[in-house]
Amino acid sequence: MDGASSDRKPRLPQKPVSRHGCITAVSMMKDEGPFVLEWIAHHLAVGFTDLVVFTNDCTDGTDDMLIRLEELGLAHHRRNIIPEGVKPQPSAIKHAQADPLVGQSDWLMVFDADEFLCVHYGDGTLDDLLDAVTAEGANGLVVTWRIFGSGGVQHWSRQPVTEQFLNAAPPMWNKGWGVKTLFRHDPERWKLGIHRPSMKNKVLDTDYPHGIKWLNGSGQETEEYFKFRGWRSIMRTVGYDWVQMNHYAVKSIDAFALRRLRGNVNNKANKYDSGYWALQDRNEVRDDSMLRYSAARKHIFDGLLSDPVLSRLHHAALDSAEARLADFKDSAAYEPFVAELKAASQVPITAVSAKPPKERDPEKIAARMSEIERRAGARHAAERRADGRTEVRPTGLYVLSGVDMSTEPPMERAMNHSIELPADPGIFTPPALTQIMEGKFERNLARNLPKLLPRGARYVEIGAASGFVAGHLRNERPDLDLTVQESDPERMRFIGKLWKANGIDVTHQVRLEGAPVAADAATLGRFLADSRPDVLVLGDPVLDAETLEAAVAASGLAPPRQVYLVGRLWSERYRELPGFEEVLHRLGFTERLGLDPQVAAGYRRDTALAASHGDGA
Repeated sequence: MDGASSDRKPRLPQKPVSRHGCITAVSMMKDEGPFVLEWIAHHLAVGFTDLVVFTNDCTDGTDDMLIRLEELGLAHHRRNIIPEGVKPQPSAIKHAQADPLVGQSDWLMVFDADEFLCVHYGDGTLDDLLDAVTAEGANGLVVTWRIFGSGGVQHWSRQPVTEQFLNAAPPMWNKGWGVKTLFRHDPERWKLGIHRPSMKNKVLDTDYPHGIKWLNGSGQETEEYFKFRGWRSIMRTVGYDWVQMNHYAVKSIDAFALRRLRGNVNNKANKYDSGYWALQDRNEVRDDSMLRYSAARKHIFDGLLSDPVLSRLHHAALDSAEARLADFKDSAAYEPFVAELKAASQVPITAVSAKPPKERDPEKIAARMSEIERRAGARHAAERRADGRTEVRPTGLYVLSGVDMSTEPPMERAMNHSIELPADPGIFTPPALTQIMEGKFERNLARNLPKLLPRGARYVEIGAASGFVAGHLRNERPDLDLTVQESDPERMRFIGKLWKANGIDVTHQVRLEGAPVAADAATLGRFLADSRPDVLVLGDPVLDAETLEAAVAASGLAPPRQVYLVGRLWSERYRELPGFEEVLHRLGFTERLGLDPQVAAGYRRDTALAASHGDGA
């Protein structure tokens, strides 16, 4: 779905047909008139065969557009008849549960009008994505939000939402990890929900849950508990490689003003305030992956406008919205409103607060958890013990991919040992940001390395990520000779800025290297021969144990006195520790140092062996 164009006169699109049957999107809208056709066009381009939209209390023609789309065979409109005392969204979901068309769906997803599905896998269509899902024997896909901000845009525009707003929260921002779930539907077994369906009580203690296999957004199987509960991803389960749900909660300042004027689909009082804006206006990284749909979406959108009724309704909705906005912009309230939101945009990502959905009673949660869930959890724990996997997983402190240092969003800074660190979500994960703001980033390494390293040692770090440890060592141990390598240009940019801000200069005693060295033994061997490390710190996750052993041999030198596994290598390859330790043992590293295993693993060579090489500790 990376392109679609035609020189012919636009004409109405055809309803998609899928080899996976009926793929249904269920949504709910209230006065979304200016955005309805883009949402419809986009999700037809993605490949939903059926779009079912429930509306309530519309004044701008949203419902009329959807009725016309139903007449054209391109969507299905439903009135959301709301019982007294019930909020609109739960009401719509209850109606959807009983809807015959929804019930006949092979695959189903419930999501909002400000959410746009973005498929990275294959050609960007649901057919390709579901091919991959079913090839894994799975029957569900848990899709995590990406929160898109205003990008600093104040004024109203008729341009597509998915093309105007290309700045988002970092992938590893856990406050933006709500999910939506695409799953194989069976109305007899599943009860619909806004984030994910839940199994009906009558199937919980049967064999049915054993057949449920859901994947995350990277195609990896979700944890057992998520079959039964949970509405958001966690550090262990988040993934975006295959698919993400782009959430455009604020858009521009003017669009947000319209949203606040009309209220929201769930009738929440004061929802659209500056606190909500600060939370949702995240612009830390650029993400233009949605542009793969631009041509196809425009082709469908133009086709929809070829219908004179839809065209009239669409432009009437735009005119109505712009007239309301003009009145507001002429009022005394507009400038303070803009100033308030612009101030909120400056709130660093580490300082925003997110209120989760109302917490359920823990006792009720425990009561609902069936015996099958407890048995499944026990079974998985037994499997982990049987294959020798450690129960203590290192804390991943660094974003693994997509690091972008081209912008500098508002962020907090805090002293961590001898280095002032920025709480930059573009490079650090949520656990790391917490450590930074508490002044405890990599505390175990920062406290112990200055005491463990030999006097005047040549310290060589491969895959330095942030340069924090080496910078701290420069301050605490000026006798050391430091060579710091990082092949990612964006991380190198971060290291350079960090060191400059902390008064650390690159000199003959402090070197910064950007060439890749860890991927093959010959290159790494030459690097070791040139740098002659006494202390070798390994943080590049591309390096494996076999390459390390071959590189040491290729260097023609005795092994270093000390080796440390840290950072991204340690968090990504900790399960390979037995292989690394076999290699290190053959190289003479018989002593494991007393470092926190959540942070690093350190090894020292046998002193007698080191002395035999003339390099005693």
